[in-house]
Amino acid sequence: MVPTSPTLFSKHPITARAALVVAMSVAFILLTGLLDGHDAVAASQLIEQPAFPLANAMPGLMLALLLLVLTRRVVFSFVLAYLFQAVMYGVNALKVANLGTPLLPADFRMVDQLQKGGLHVLGGYLPHSPWLYLALLAGVAAIVTMWRREPPLFARRTHGKRVVAGALLAGTFATLLLGMPGWRNLYNGKKLWLEPWSAAATTTHSGLVSSLVMFHLQDRRTKQKVEPADVNNLLQTTGDAVRARMQAPMDQGSALPDIVVVQSESFFDPSIVRGFEHANLTPNLTRLADEGMSGPLHVPTYGGGTIRTEFEVLTGLSLRYFGNMQFPYLQMHDKVVPSMVRTLRAHGYETVAIHGNDPTFWNRNTAFKVLGFDRFVSQSSFPQNAAMDGKYMADSAMTDEIMAQLKDSGPPQFLFAISLEAHGPYDVDPKDVAARNAIVVPDTVPAKDKVEVQNYLYHMQHADEELGRLTALLANRNRPTLLLFYGDHLPGLTDTYHATGFANGQDMLAQAGTWLLIDPRNPGAAQHVDMASWMLPGLLLERAGIHDDAYFALTQVLAPSLADLTHAPGAQPPPINAQQQTFDKDMASVAVLRMKGKLDKLLPASLLPSNTAVAKQDNEEAGTQASEAMGAHR
Repeated sequence: MVPTSPTLFSKHPITARAALVVAMSVAFILLTGLLDGHDAVAASQLIEQPAFPLANAMPGLMLALLLLVLTRRVVFSFVLAYLFQAVMYGVNALKVANLGTPLLPADFRMVDQLQKGGLHVLGGYLPHSPWLYLALLAGVAAIVTMWRREPPLFARRTHGKRVVAGALLAGTFATLLLGMPGWRNLYNGKKLWLEPWSAAATTTHSGLVSSLVMFHLQDRRTKQKVEPADVNNLLQTTGDAVRARMQAPMDQGSALPDIVVVQSESFFDPSIVRGFEHANLTPNLTRLADEGMSGPLHVPTYGGGTIRTEFEVLTGLSLRYFGNMQFPYLQMHDKVVPSMVRTLRAHGYETVAIHGNDPTFWNRNTAFKVLGFDRFVSQSSFPQNAAMDGKYMADSAMTDEIMAQLKDSGPPQFLFAISLEAHGPYDVDPKDVAARNAIVVPDTVPAKDKVEVQNYLYHMQHADEELGRLTALLANRNRPTLLLFYGDHLPGLTDTYHATGFANGQDMLAQAGTWLLIDPRNPGAAQHVDMASWMLPGLLLERAGIHDDAYFALTQVLAPSLADLTHAPGAQPPPINAQQQTFDKDMASVAVLRMKGKLDKLLPASLLPSNTAVAKQDNEEAGTQASEAMGAHR
């Protein structure tokens, strides 16, 4: 084979070579608009409103030009940059299909999670058709061929021009990645139609890449502001009610109960879906709701993002007040975070987390230490013969582990168990295919989605069965036990929801899940209460007889006003009255101070704990006194 001349293009006039780069750049902008698919960045807009398609293509275009400077191959550089862009758009399509919302800047943090158990969980959402992967392989092969066969556009030695051009391009690209303010002139939210409450609407108006950049610039600029006046206003308004809750009498002769919390993967009551209103698919939940507290649970996520709900339940902090914190366990930088776990440790509880999965996924192994857990029982600590069903560990195995961890003597225990069986995607056959096939779904479910819905209901019903079994086992214990059970989010059955709709007429992002709090040994009267996930720990502590944490008491005072403001990202914000608006604004400052461990400085003495024990991290010196109140025990 005759080698290609390395100076074939470089002998052409500089104007011709520049024209080629310009032509490739225009083609890249037009093809990016085609790949995006939204009218705002289509080719027709390049004349009418050029800022939209240009801004949407700019990051990819800069990458292509930087590659050109490094490799000297124009076609290779633009095709490689476009392939990177196409992969990103493909991932976005998967997220929209499963979670109903497009990519956000924080989603790129998930790349690191792929090597920490994430590939096993997230890999199931990848398309099963071989054609996509064959197309990717063909693209890679074409790029390799271009690298080997395409002649350079210019000579290797350019007397420093390549170095200068490369440095300028790399520096400019770096300023974009760092979110430097100058980029707001191009990515102007008012001009490009940024809707901060809806990534989906922003993507439609501006294109995916522009949406990502605008949200990135917004996140870099947004700082959690604290207004001490707002904190004081809220404490003055609610102070009497908070004190009343903290002064609730406790039976001195009764022991603190053991506490079991079950976070049930993708669990909800399907009766909220049209066509399932009378299906009675959760008989144990329905029966037990008549013996305790239950109701709708407003959570900050849909179809995935379990740790968002989990974080709120463990800390009592609403992610509504931390707009930049998309994945809290990946973004927590403090060594100590105030939590229900620390409050319970301060009262002598042994605190244990249980999850039958890789402990590094979602960074739980680190996050649970920060939140104050004594131990984390993960997949490797389960019995080797632990039951599996479908792709993941069965809920029955988790129930067995909960009972194995509970002791009949010693200090009170707090067990936080995270199930996995009902995790999506729902295209994997379960253990009992006949039982799956016997599940009846309404005709409104599209035929193509029927098996997916049946697979979910199969696993969801197992969760309901295990709720009944666990309750019965706890009722027979010699020690008192409280059981909190809730679903972390709705399952990502997006196509089905579009076809069926919901009984309340709202969309899938606005739907509430379900929660249940019972004393298995002492069933009580039914109480139906709307709650948000960040309000559950305060309620649980109250029921356990622990009243000395002013912050958690405050969440209970505000629950009736603020519960329904919690919703999944991208959901239409609910109507809000004047009192809600005031409480919401004031609570934002309270939450930030709580997270930083500085809230106690603004609390009146009557709201500070008097003799709360110290809960320390394992690596902290014994004898270190608690420097922060209200659960932030160091």
